[in-house]
Amino acid sequence: MTQGDAGLVALAQAGDAGALGVLLTRHEAGMRAVALSMLGYGPDAEDAVQDALVTALRRIGEVRDPAAVGPWLRTIVRNNARMALRGPRPVPVAEPDWFAQPATSPTPEEALDSAAMRDWVWHALGELSEPDRLVTLLRYFSDASSYEQIAAVCGVPVGTVRSRLSHARRALAGGLRTAATAAHADVRAAGDARWREGRDMIDTAMRGDFDRVVRESWWPDAEMVVPGGRRGGRDLAIRGMTSDLEAGIRQRLRNVVASGDVLIWETDLISPPDDPEHCPPAALWLQQLHEGRVRRFTLFHPVAAPL
Repeated sequence: MTQGDAGLVALAQAGDAGALGVLLTRHEAGMRAVALSMLGYGPDAEDAVQDALVTALRRIGEVRDPAAVGPWLRTIVRNNARMALRGPRPVPVAEPDWFAQPATSPTPEEALDSAAMRDWVWHALGELSEPDRLVTLLRYFSDASSYEQIAAVCGVPVGTVRSRLSHARRALAGGLRTAATAAHADVRAAGDARWREGRDMIDTAMRGDFDRVVRESWWPDAEMVVPGGRRGGRDLAIRGMTSDLEAGIRQRLRNVVASGDVLIWETDLISPPDDPEHCPPAALWLQQLHEGRVRRFTLFHPVAAPL
């Protein structure tokens, strides 16, 4: 007997990636019809659909009327198409609850909720190539989410960003359509460990011992890229942090995203009280790793999207 939408939504909200895959396959034609009616044939229409598939993966828990999941999916596509019609501009992407540091320890019930889906997501991301995984993490799990900002962080043209995202979304959507029930390692513990590691390193840096952080966690020949394209090594990073501390600038870790050899820290930058506009409000630390140590570090200041 064919499972109805309401039943599939319930299963997907409980963490069944296979059920979500069935839902997306069932409604994909209608989603594509909406995109084509608004954008015509071309890459923008395909992007609108693929973005909606990934959004559904992240936000299926928000569906309040399971029987109306079809209209919900088509609304996501319609919103994506409207943003495409407005032209390129920074587009904020809501951070999924799976990757936000919880304010309090979860109850046993909360710890189980969506755990299977969360683990499937991280397993699927880990299967992507590093270039595809990097743009996906930036697009969906960071403040540097516009095509232009991702291109600036990665040092590639916008067209390359779009191509890599399209490939990654197809891989994720294809994985959902054929989602297996195989268990994947629980990533919550690993994510919490990355958060603690980042917090401890930032705290150490704020105490004036950033050189120790760099010596212990960066390769000797690691490269650093700063805003404007200037490049250097570990000394450039240490000098920059020392200069910031002497100017009274402090940083506070706000978000950590990690998959494979890609590690992203997002921090709030706190200017000194006597010079509140001294620095941008936020920084993104993109760390590309090799054998657990930083081989390339890119510093970027995300631009907030206009309200």
